Amino acid sequence: MKIAVLGAGGWGSALAILLNQNGNKVTLWEFNPKYAETLSLHRENFYYLPGIKIPKTIDITNDLEYAVKDKSLVVISTPTQFIRNSLSRLKNFDFKDSLLVSVSKGIEISSNFLVSDILTDIFGGIKRENILCLSGPSHAEEVSRKLPTAVVCSSSDNNKSRIVQKVFSNSYFRVYSNDDIIGTEVCGALKNVIAIAAGISDGTGFGDNTKAAIMTRGIHEIMKLGLKMGAKKETFFGLAGIGDLIVTCGSDHSRNRRVGIQLGEGKKLKDILSESKMVAEGVATTKAAYDLSKKLNIELPITHQVYDILYKNKKPIKATELLMTRNLKEEF
Repeated sequence: MKIAVLGAGGWGSALAILLNQNGNKVTLWEFNPKYAETLSLHRENFYYLPGIKIPKTIDITNDLEYAVKDKSLVVISTPTQFIRNSLSRLKNFDFKDSLLVSVSKGIEISSNFLVSDILTDIFGGIKRENILCLSGPSHAEEVSRKLPTAVVCSSSDNNKSRIVQKVFSNSYFRVYSNDDIIGTEVCGALKNVIAIAAGISDGTGFGDNTKAAIMTRGIHEIMKLGLKMGAKKETFFGLAGIGDLIVTCGSDHSRNRRVGIQLGEGKKLKDILSESKMVAEGVATTKAAYDLSKKLNIELPITHQVYDILYKNKKPIKATELLMTRNLKEEF
């Protein structure tokens, strides 16, 4: 199959390599023309996936239209807040015979759209069932080293999901399927917010009890938002939900947890972001989720406190105290 991977960060590079190893003809698009040249010349993603060689059979380009031309499948790994600006140049491109597979995890601040909604908005003529989502506990660093990984592909059309399952799956990468694209996308986006909270807990010096509480009440918040948006309850207890939450809240690979750790240690957000080459999707998603909760009139206590820490400079100790001293209530 001819495949384009849009976004040459760590995840985009890892998936391009995987798809290439599975026997597909892969084109990898990099936004920065100079870095596209570097990737093409040295065949290694020094910034985002150091130590992993990119096969010479992967075509690397900075030309977006060239990348997507005649491709049966287009994988979108661009950070959520940059998708609209990056892909709007293709708004008149005919994608009627292509499947668009989002692997980005976030909610657009300006519109509060999930990624599938952004793509539908940009490409007005595309069929909704041709937009899919691939998500789950899957760090690029581990997939690139061929460590066993399981994820889920979501689509409203099971036949389209099966195509993606076959294209991506191999001996170390297993793809399940579901038909709940809303729930899968909400899980992928909101788990980054909870991972920031878990990192803040670690950085502040709290213990395992604290992080377990954050993760457990966190999946409750994710589910509360998702159900309000039309998701299915079982999704939150699968790979996209609790699976991705576990790995993102507990792993040293997690850039969102890393942001939280530094906040817990007392660093300022602007300094943390300026020192990082990678995008922590949870920072922007926190604001979008906060805005959505107000619009939908639902209570998301952890998300709201993370928002206050990120955007109002609230001290983590104060935020924790407010969470712990809220009115007592039943768990379910």
